[in-house]
Amino acid sequence: MKQLSDKVTELKGVGPKKAVALNKLGIETINDLLTYFPRRYDDLSLTDLAAASDGQKVTVKGTILGEPTLIRFGRKRVRLNFQLLVNDEPYTVTFFNQPWLKKQLNAQQEIMVHGVFDQTRRSITGIKIINSADNQFDSIYPATKEVKQNTIRPLVKLAFEEYQDVIPEIIPENLRQGLKLEHFVDMIREMHFPTDPRQAQRAIRTAKFTEFLLYEMQIQQLRQVQRQKQPASVINGDNNQLETFIGNLPYELTQAQQRVITEITSDLLAPQEMNRLLQGDVGSGKTIVAAAAMLFACSAGKQAVIMAPTEILAEQHANKLADLFAGSFITVSLLTGVTKPAARKLLLPRIASGEVNLIVGTHALFQNDVQYHDLGLAVIDEQHRFGVNQRAQLKNKGRATNVLSMTATPIPRTLAITTYGDMDVSVIDELPANRQPIKTTWLPTSKTKQALNFIGKQLKAGYQVYVVAPLIEESDAVDMQNATAIFERFRVIYGEHYSVGLLHGRMDNAEKDSVMQSFASGEFQLLVATTVIEVGVDVKNATTMVILDADHFGLAQLHQLRGRVGRGSQQSYCILIADPKTEIGKQRMTAVVESTDGFYLSQKDLELRGQGDLVGLKQSGTPEFKLADPVGDLNILTVAAQVARKITSEKNWQTKPENVKLAMYLQMIKPNLDNM
Repeated sequence: MKQLSDKVTELKGVGPKKAVALNKLGIETINDLLTYFPRRYDDLSLTDLAAASDGQKVTVKGTILGEPTLIRFGRKRVRLNFQLLVNDEPYTVTFFNQPWLKKQLNAQQEIMVHGVFDQTRRSITGIKIINSADNQFDSIYPATKEVKQNTIRPLVKLAFEEYQDVIPEIIPENLRQGLKLEHFVDMIREMHFPTDPRQAQRAIRTAKFTEFLLYEMQIQQLRQVQRQKQPASVINGDNNQLETFIGNLPYELTQAQQRVITEITSDLLAPQEMNRLLQGDVGSGKTIVAAAAMLFACSAGKQAVIMAPTEILAEQHANKLADLFAGSFITVSLLTGVTKPAARKLLLPRIASGEVNLIVGTHALFQNDVQYHDLGLAVIDEQHRFGVNQRAQLKNKGRATNVLSMTATPIPRTLAITTYGDMDVSVIDELPANRQPIKTTWLPTSKTKQALNFIGKQLKAGYQVYVVAPLIEESDAVDMQNATAIFERFRVIYGEHYSVGLLHGRMDNAEKDSVMQSFASGEFQLLVATTVIEVGVDVKNATTMVILDADHFGLAQLHQLRGRVGRGSQQSYCILIADPKTEIGKQRMTAVVESTDGFYLSQKDLELRGQGDLVGLKQSGTPEFKLADPVGDLNILTVAAQVARKITSEKNWQTKPENVKLAMYLQMIKPNLDNM
């Protein structure tokens, strides 16, 4: 019996060699082939040459005047020329490197030609001869040297002819009708062999929804499996202590912070492990939210940890939390790679006994000799700086540890839905009222002197300054300013009165921490650095950020760098120095100047970078889609995610008659789940 899971070698003409070439395109089964959709369509409908523009692709019908001539030129190159009478007007038609056409074409023969129109020469460079049986639209597929267009098209046609009767209707009928989607088999037919533009658009919309739905269904299945395997005891935290803690803060939490704290505590009160991502723009107050969550867990007799990517950031967290919880039942301790052996020896038994209930640290938190009494909550700061295995090792230190991952890297809603589909996502989308927006300016390189003068004024006023360069050392490959050269230059300019530091990624962690500690303590007034400072400690006295060659950074990265200033109450500034060569480069600079909203900028960054082709986003950690675009098709993606959650929320949803074929289809494509 034929099945969509059959290997493509079941098709006539597909031997082992061709199968290997198809596999490189991701085509192993009949289903893979049928869902290998065209990247675009060429319109083959007849063109009025009188209204055609130069360079336009056209389709014409005419009569060949005289015998076509075959001319050889260059090495193994040929061109076929003939005159074609179109509406009583002669045009020269040329086909390159298709000598076999000579035997197919004769004088007085009526043919249809698709090609590129040259208005000046009254000629057409031929692409193909169209048979009357051809569709009005020509499907153009992503191809390779091994697998060309004229290989894919007949294979898809053959596969559809032989397997169309076993293509299931995977979307439940009530859902399909409600969303006005095509039948699955009709969608596949119209995607490959469209009959008219409107029908093609309906097929494309259905294909995008289907692709999103299948992905979101897999995400929901993964999430359910994780929760089934990982039940957790309810953490009955003390709401009175939480309210007292929040009420005693010297400032009022934003509504967004209060909302997120409620989301987290609701998770902790549920009998499943929490797996939540907390997104918050720079300066939005994520740390105080994490502190509230850890207090809630500790008030239930649990232990909590917060893991930071660097020793100096861990130390900053420890100091802040110690101040926040001074005089309370919470005991804060710091455990990092630089904790002295004697201190570590005394601390580990206190952690194992539960005497210490809040531990701040780095990778040292999940070392083999670190044992916890009852770890209930693990907070991972700047979670993208840790690998999957590192996060898992920390989580496994408890019996059923709830995890709160935090990131200051704004992630567009589109990517939050897709990349973190197996996590609950909380967003702090407003800044505290006392935060002053950072004033951002864009200057061309020719006006660098203005920036230098401004730096001098800020230093003279007693403030500190960051200067960011994109490279560590000079490179012959690219014309960009570099940190070491800038460091030497700024030492010459300011070194007589101010100390200048240098920070870059080739330093070891101890050197980096030493330099940042020196800057934080005021030993350096000006710090020249690479993007290694993108995630760092708060230096409240740093009011100015100068970014050289700013057009070589992404918008989200520029925003992260800018977030290193504005940590105190003083007005802060960011100066972008750049000479973008393209219109998109100029738009990016303008966007940073006009907006301090990190979520807006990260979305804008994706839009300006574009999708390139239709295989999906080329961003680390995001899924690749064959056709759908998470940015451009946000509305479709959002509906698909809602539908997937609704379907999977029903107990034993797979056995319901309307869902059986969808469940079976998901089972067939299950290997995709392994790549998430």
